[in-house]
Amino acid sequence: MRGKARTRTLPLVLVGYLALFVISGISVSAKDKDKDTRPGRLLTGKVLDKQDNTLANAIVYVTDTRTRAVKTFIVGNDGVYRFPALASNVDYEVYAQLNGKTSDTKRVSQFDDRKIVNIILHIDTR
Repeated sequence: MRGKARTRTLPLVLVGYLALFVISGISVSAKDKDKDTRPGRLLTGKVLDKQDNTLANAIVYVTDTRTRAVKTFIVGNDGVYRFPALASNVDYEVYAQLNGKTSDTKRVSQFDDRKIVNIILHIDTR
């Protein structure tokens, strides 16, 4: 009788472990999916003139196209700008301005799956 009881409980224990394994795999997948919708995209680039010289003190504007919220960044002598932690499920528009002159507006699409987006902005300073 003891041997029969062991052979009956062994499959139940194995089924229990299998169910636990499957459930833990589902929760990991759900966590990974959440990571894709969290902020974390980096928008970076440079502001240059038409001769590819850096433009210090230019102001870069990034607009969230859903909420129309605007973030700004004043570039240093190297002309580099950075906007970290942008949502990956939102479209953005970016442009630069210096002394009343403006670059073309560029778009960052939510369908672009790059984590780091690099955009060069040119301003015609003449």
